[in-house]
Amino acid sequence: MGLLQEKLSKFRLPQMYMERGVYPYFREIDSAQDTEVLMDGKKVLMFGSNSYLGLTHDSRIIEAAIAATRKYGTGCAGSRLLNGTLDIHVQLEKELAEFVGKDEALCFSTGFTVNEGVIPQLVGRGDYIICDDRDHASIVDGRRLTFANQIKYKHNDMEALERELQKCEPDAIKLIVVDGVFSMEGDLANLPEIIRLKKKYNATVYVDEAHGLGVFGKNGRGVCDHFGLTDEVDLIMGTFSKSLASIGGFVAGDKDVINWLRHNARSYIFQASNTPAATAAAMEALNILKTEPERQEKLWEITNYALNSFRERGFEIGDTESPIIPLYVRDTDKTFEVTKMAFDEGVFINPVIPPACHPQDTLVRFALMATHTKEQVDFAIEKLTKCFKQLELL
Repeated sequence: MGLLQEKLSKFRLPQMYMERGVYPYFREIDSAQDTEVLMDGKKVLMFGSNSYLGLTHDSRIIEAAIAATRKYGTGCAGSRLLNGTLDIHVQLEKELAEFVGKDEALCFSTGFTVNEGVIPQLVGRGDYIICDDRDHASIVDGRRLTFANQIKYKHNDMEALERELQKCEPDAIKLIVVDGVFSMEGDLANLPEIIRLKKKYNATVYVDEAHGLGVFGKNGRGVCDHFGLTDEVDLIMGTFSKSLASIGGFVAGDKDVINWLRHNARSYIFQASNTPAATAAAMEALNILKTEPERQEKLWEITNYALNSFRERGFEIGDTESPIIPLYVRDTDKTFEVTKMAFDEGVFINPVIPPACHPQDTLVRFALMATHTKEQVDFAIEKLTKCFKQLELL
């Protein structure tokens, strides 16, 4: 056995939880990502999905993906820079830029590689990148690839952010990167205050709208639109794998910034372009967002119903303001145990442990779709109340 194999063979933590029967990952689903899924021949209510508008099995989106596959084939066999640009890629970029209120947009093959590729191209030596300490892993990895001075501030602590800005060289680029909606905790970035500090310290603001698009703002335009600050935010990033029922991502901004990224972002120019099916699916989902505002209304109706119900039952749900509802456990073993117990009761939820959160903040993540019913939410909360009480968490 080589040194690498010897080192990695000692990683047995997953096997430990498997032996205890509470390993919660890679659970196989045998059906569409709906409010109810089939797993091991058993129907389970799905409260672990990011499909906020419930569009992943919409027949119009499926047909758009099929039609694109028939016309363009299954893949582009190259990067956007070379032979991999289709007319539908360009069309989707134009529609996304208009939707989020920016000059231009670039589409990437995944949301993760947007942040991983864009962030390192915006700052260099002598510049500063400033991140909330609960920013998504893709932002963290993008930050790590830069040669800029890297700064983190305590989650949503605007005084801490200002202290860090005060330390920066006035004439250096200062890039503040933040999630619009924090994906584990469900709370929103304090964007009004971030923009105030941007103006005061001549900084640049980049907002990740992965969990904001389809949920906040007019017709789901996101948190920037929700706060009326689209024009003040320099760059808006989003994904297709949540409300847009596909896979991929984009970044939007002014034409000069996008021109630079189009020719320098490594995960754009060196990565195979998104498939015709995924591109067409995202475009059709975007059209549905714009023409069916009732989906967003239904999402908020069921979200507010669930938030009130969890609070009435005494769950600790933190500062969430979104369809992402964290149920705090604050113990890794019990987080896995309650996930397994809930599944046995017919409720699929996701465990959140480090590095996705701080060790003292472990939780299970309960996420809603516009297509959930009150009866489904009632059933899930009843079962979760039972599980939490058995573990003395309520």
